[in-house]
Amino acid sequence: MLVRISEIQIEPNRLDEYKAILKEEAEASVRLEPGVISIFPMYERDNPTEVRILEIYASRGAYQSHLGTPHFQKYKSTTLPMVKSLRLVDMEALDPATMTTIFGKMQRGR
Repeated sequence: MLVRISEIQIEPNRLDEYKAILKEEAEASVRLEPGVISIFPMYERDNPTEVRILEIYASRGAYQSHLGTPHFQKYKSTTLPMVKSLRLVDMEALDPATMTTIFGKMQRGR
């Protein structure tokens, strides 16, 4: 499994446009790609131009495959001028066994 947090700073005058494109890309990734477990975008409440995305992939291969998809390529090429900074932070779970419980709870809640 690959878990990453993307830390992205967006140009303030392009924020609404960026959020619309990101929402479309995240939805397509989760719906179309079996190896994409989560693309969960969020922003800092007091500073909405500071976007964070929790990305969870079934494997490094699933991540590599994701990078080549048309929806990701569209996202990347159209948002590039909107991004002031980007930092990709690879993470390790403290308790990997709990992840299945979390996702199981999400399924039961539907």
